[in-house]
This record gives sequence, C-alpha cells and structure tokens, in this order.
Amino acid sequence: MIKLGDYNTLNILRHTSVGLFLGDEDGNEILLPNKYVPEHYEIADSINVFCYLDHEERPVAVTIKPKITINSFALLKVADVTEYGAFLDWGMEKHLFVPFKEQARKMEPGKWYMVYMYEDPKTGRLVASSKTDRFLDNSQMTLERFDEVELMVYRYTDLGTEMIVNGKYKGLVYKDEIYKKLHLGERLTGVVKKVRDDKKLDISLEKIGFKNLEPSAEKVLEVLEEHHGFLNLHDKSDPELIKEKLGMSKKSYKKAIGVLYKQKRIRIEEDGIYSL
Repeated sequence: MIKLGDYNTLNILRHTSVGLFLGDEDGNEILLPNKYVPEHYEIADSINVFCYLDHEERPVAVTIKPKITINSFALLKVADVTEYGAFLDWGMEKHLFVPFKEQARKMEPGKWYMVYMYEDPKTGRLVASSKTDRFLDNSQMTLERFDEVELMVYRYTDLGTEMIVNGKYKGLVYKDEIYKKLHLGERLTGVVKKVRDDKKLDISLEKIGFKNLEPSAEKVLEVLEEHHGFLNLHDKSDPELIKEKLGMSKKSYKKAIGVLYKQKRIRIEEDGIYSL
C-alpha cells in the first residue's frame, strides 16, 4: 500500500512522457513527475519518495523533503488565509490546508503555528490542526525513568517548557533546569526524569541515570527505590546506621546526597530523604 503523507520505497516500473510510474508489491502505482526524475536510473530500481495529493487531488510522488509527515507535529508558517481556512508552507508545491474548525485560534498570514498533520477520514486529504493537545495522550504511555527520548519544544508555561515526547506524549522540563534558550519547534534529545502517578512526565535535558553518577550516589538511589522512595537517614544519623543500610561512610553518604540534591533527584527533610 502506498501511504500518502509519508515516505515510500517503490520500484520504477516504466518511463512515460509525463514521468516515471512507480509501484509497490501490491500492484499500486503512482506517478513521479518529470521534474523529480533522477538523472540516472534503471527500470526495476527502488527509489525513496514522498507521496501526497497534488493540486488536482491526484496522488503523486516527489523527491523533495517535506517539513512534516503524516501523524506528526511541526512548526509551520501560514502562507495564506482564505474564506475556506489557512494554508501552510510545508515545503510542497501544494500548501497544507488547516480548516477553520481545526484552528485553536484564528491563524494569520506570516505567523508560525505548531500543528499536527493527519488524513481527513471523510475526504482522504492531508490536513493539519493547531488543536494539538488532542493528539497527545499519556494514558497508554510505557516510558520509564531514565529512558532516552526524542523531544520537540512545544509550549512555554510558568512552570517551564512543555515538550512533545517521542512524537505522541507530553512532558515538562522545569524552568530552573533549562540552561539554554529553547526555540519553539526545536528538536532535541532528553531523558525521562520521573513518571508521575498520573502519567505526567518530568523530562531532563541533561543525561541522568546511574551510569552518570558516582557510585555512592548510585547506591543511594538504588536503596531509595527499594524503600519506596524514602530513607530515614539524615545529617544526624549514626554513622553505623548509614553503613548498615548503605554500606558507606557518613562522609560518602553526605557527598552522595549533595550530588543528588543538586541534580534535583531527592528532597531532604528532617526525617530523612525522599526521591523526586
């Protein structure tokens, strides 16, 4: 099946006056217009192309790279607004349509918006929506602490910067953990810092995890997890108790919790330490 709005690896079937006809293993065919035909090719060669509907709603293949693919997010600029809706520049000859009902707020020419592209089930056309929250769902999320994730800068809030995580979840990087300017739509990698009970994700832009900690800090985290996130150890705890529970000196323990506190991995209270 040739998937519109996405890349497809197809075989060259034949050359015609209007371009190359490409096909998949199921016998579906699509035209690669002359302007996109490579200089050198052989019949039966495979070629990777992007497929979508042209101005006349005909499926076509192109070799240019779009700024967004189906079922994904991107920050795009409005090229035009008409009585039907807005049209976005996504790198294709035919602009991407955003119906008025899919605009979180009325779009304006020349401005940039975060959008999600999908196939309209009624028309089969590719359309975009700036009502992006409905395409993010953490309810079935299976990520775990310390997992490395792909991020896109999504929205700025009072707490920090919201991120689109792995293209389908929502996460947050707290403002006091951001040490560089983040641009809307920017793509970067991060690490899951915490998965909350309500499936909300705390994200770190810095590499965290046991491999990046000194052994004493790693040990404290391991024992914290074994004790459901709480250890009744503090500055005044007996050195023998610390040695019994953690197998380290009080000096090493204080150094370890200092590292973890600085990284915002623990909370220190009078009765002990709590994992965050």
